[in-house]
Amino acid sequence: MDIPLGKPTDYVETYAPELLAPMSRAAAREAIGLSGPLPFGGEDTWNGYEFSWLGPRGAPTAAALRFTIEADSPNFVESKSLKLYLNAFAQTRFSDWEAVASILRRDLTEGFGRAVKLRLLPLAALPAADDRLPGLCLDALDAEIRCFDRSPALLAHDVSGQFVTDQAWHTHLFRSLCPVTGQPDWASVLIRYSGPAIDAVALWRYLISYRRHPAFHETTIEQIFLDLKQRCGCTALLVAGFFQRRGGLDINPLRADAAFPSLHYRLPRQ
Repeated sequence: MDIPLGKPTDYVETYAPELLAPMSRAAAREAIGLSGPLPFGGEDTWNGYEFSWLGPRGAPTAAALRFTIEADSPNFVESKSLKLYLNAFAQTRFSDWEAVASILRRDLTEGFGRAVKLRLLPLAALPAADDRLPGLCLDALDAEIRCFDRSPALLAHDVSGQFVTDQAWHTHLFRSLCPVTGQPDWASVLIRYSGPAIDAVALWRYLISYRRHPAFHETTIEQIFLDLKQRCGCTALLVAGFFQRRGGLDINPLRADAAFPSLHYRLPRQ
């Protein structure tokens, strides 16, 4: 992969769109056995908290940005390359906020291969942190954990045999690994589903089993979606990951097989 991740990097301080490194979603999905029509819809929401440029008279401006790209776009953009691209605005002059937003939309649309929805936010307009994900938190369960490598076999139905509608579970203890550097990626993960009831302890053990699993954020959430569909028979399913930031960026993939709401949470660790 011709990407900057895991390599020594020179930091550019003037606008340089060539720094963006698109990667094929199809190639990443082949690695988890996913080809042909997608079994889900969804989107990836990115938040950037370290973004600045110079105004027309040289005064720095700082802002946050949020953009969303659909999960069926041809590409995703490697996150370190996006950080380098955004940093390159720092010493470049722009006439106004809309000029900056217009350039961002153009470059990101080219990188992802699909139009992005993008907003620049004044720092005073940043939403407050919110720790209230829907549903019940799995993290208080009293269960022994022995498996720390992805294991779908841990998943099991609840012994009640009930059918549930829009059951929601979440954990704040999720960890996986960057497939290039081996560094940990921390996240909160939300599961909402209808279908045969899933055993809560089994679900928690399964999510914890990703602790040494190497995959990019987007592919990780897609793998969880596939495992739950295949092993638990969910008739409707949503999986969302709220990953902690690196280099001022957090990534929040959402995958669902039915109509889904955009989940723009900002959790305390983000």
